Amino acid sequence: MSFRIRDAAPGDEATILGFIRELAEYEKLAHEVTGTQADLTKTLFCANPKAHALIAEDDDGPFGYALYFFNYSTFLCRHGLYLEDLYVRESRRGCGAGKALLARLAEIAQANDCGRMEWWVLDWNAPSIEFYKSLGAEAMDDWTVYRLTGEALSRLARESGAPS
Repeated sequence: MSFRIRDAAPGDEATILGFIRELAEYEKLAHEVTGTQADLTKTLFCANPKAHALIAEDDDGPFGYALYFFNYSTFLCRHGLYLEDLYVRESRRGCGAGKALLARLAEIAQANDCGRMEWWVLDWNAPSIEFYKSLGAEAMDDWTVYRLTGEALSRLARESGAPS
């Protein structure tokens, strides 16, 4: 089965949002998806996008995607590539598209002088964990992820009190 990896382009918003929803359903997080096609247009296809996407497709159309952005490592004093989402429809898993998407991301990371490529995976997602390990990826077990959202984020922003 032949497929290609391409950069996402304006007009792909519905496809990308569909993949986001499918991934969220798989991860049992569908209730957290609030983004819209308009949000994707505004953030992915603006004059200076901070996030980017790749699409895996064949002659029948898109069947997978990766969404990424660049971060920064102070220890390396270099940018890194952060993979936010990697998703291939279940019917196409095992065809090499996931590895091809990751290989293209590695190529992008190297072309941008990134010191590393990182992503999160849910601890119950054994198939993905095994896949990532097979590529040489290492779990960062010594780190704990923290997140501020909603009211907690707003409250902290209001309390900044930084002198101007």
